[in-house]
Amino acid sequence: MDLEEAFHVVGEFGRYQKRVSALLVLLQLYVACQSMLIVLVGAEPEYHIDQGTTPFNHEEFVKHVRFTDDFTSIVSEWHLIKHEAYKVSLAGSLFFTGVLIGNILFGPLSDKLGRKRVYLSGLLLDVIFGYVTALAPSYSIFAASRLLVGVMNGGMALVSFVLTQEYVGKSYWALTGSLTNLIFAVGIAFYALLGFYIRDWRTLAFVANSPGVLFLLLSLTLQESPRWLYSQGKTEKAQEVLQYIAHKNGNESLAIKLKPCIKTIKKGESANSVLDLVKHPVLRWRTVILMYVWYVCSLVYYGLTMNASDSKGNRYLNVALYGLVEIPAFPLCLYFIDKPWAGRCKTIAGFLVFAGFACIMTMVLPEHSDFLLNSTFLALCGKLSVSAAFNIVYIFTSELYPTVVRNAGLGVCSMACRFGGILAPFVPSMKSLHQSMPFMVFGIGGISAGFLDLLLPETLNKPIIENLEELHSPAYRLLNKAKKILSLY
Repeated sequence: MDLEEAFHVVGEFGRYQKRVSALLVLLQLYVACQSMLIVLVGAEPEYHIDQGTTPFNHEEFVKHVRFTDDFTSIVSEWHLIKHEAYKVSLAGSLFFTGVLIGNILFGPLSDKLGRKRVYLSGLLLDVIFGYVTALAPSYSIFAASRLLVGVMNGGMALVSFVLTQEYVGKSYWALTGSLTNLIFAVGIAFYALLGFYIRDWRTLAFVANSPGVLFLLLSLTLQESPRWLYSQGKTEKAQEVLQYIAHKNGNESLAIKLKPCIKTIKKGESANSVLDLVKHPVLRWRTVILMYVWYVCSLVYYGLTMNASDSKGNRYLNVALYGLVEIPAFPLCLYFIDKPWAGRCKTIAGFLVFAGFACIMTMVLPEHSDFLLNSTFLALCGKLSVSAAFNIVYIFTSELYPTVVRNAGLGVCSMACRFGGILAPFVPSMKSLHQSMPFMVFGIGGISAGFLDLLLPETLNKPIIENLEELHSPAYRLLNKAKKILSLY
């Protein structure tokens, strides 16, 4: 039997897969806490400066600063105010720079070395560097630890997502993918709750990092991905893992016998790598389009966040709402992506185009109005819509790449995503050119990415591609047609 038939016999989402999926999905609580750490740990408390003083240097200046709020942060400990305030943003940028590096490194590594080994190593180092953050004696060590946490957190989260998908049958990829992103949104609210009760930044960083220890211990018993083993030609080991899953699911009498994989890596033959995404014509075009879609999702999402949530009020409530506003996107995703008339491709395109038009419409409506339809409402609708597209594009990308290069493909796309996040803060400054220029950028980006996404093949109810050779089958040639169409222009 082939791999999909084996999952059908073993159980696509049996008791064992449910437990493993729950563990890896709940891991997003920890990932979210690390991702959002700087929001509260780097918050600026209210302060006043003693009057009648004219300090000549920073050391003298900090002696006359009095912080008045009921919480501490790296700002209050290292006096990161005035001309030192940029260091808070720098620490946040270093984290996302690390995430970018982790996405680039961990994808190809897990394709070569295995999902489990790379995932556990990343999680262990993530926890260690997380504690270094909480105990950092100086800003320099704090900033360096945030870079290293970003590398491990971004890479480990990427591999855990792939591992979650590869443990279950393809028909459950949409469910596990959506739950992963849903729990991340809940994790942001969870971190806000921790911050509300823990006002000391070192204690908050320590407590927010501690769930990683629990997840690490629980992850030690995980089996290697059977899909990865099978794609590497390790058919016997893949059979052993599937037999183990069947036993845990209560099907002890089953005997799993897999067909030999189409292609195995022989001695002297190079393993698949990220270069295959460039060398293979089908994967090359898919990767270019997917990178743009991921980039736009990130650019529009973070850009709209800065425009829609720039309101004063309770700091902890604002952080919680930043996560909870994404939750309505998930039932919408689950409804549309499994419908034959929508599927993955059309649903992503629809959400992106809607987000783009919502952004453009904000330019002609007042910011505040007695009517429900105003610019703030449309901006929030745009954020909800792009959140939904962001959710589905993870699943869609996983299904478009063969198993042998799936992590490499996700890593490259995540890299493009991080560039979108890095550039997003600069888009609002384009208001100096024209007041509506930022929304024009978001709108054009969303609409263009939505239409380009339609050039990709639909993956709903299609078999999973295990090897590069399977891309030559007729079912996977739609993108070649798209290439010919594009070449006409």
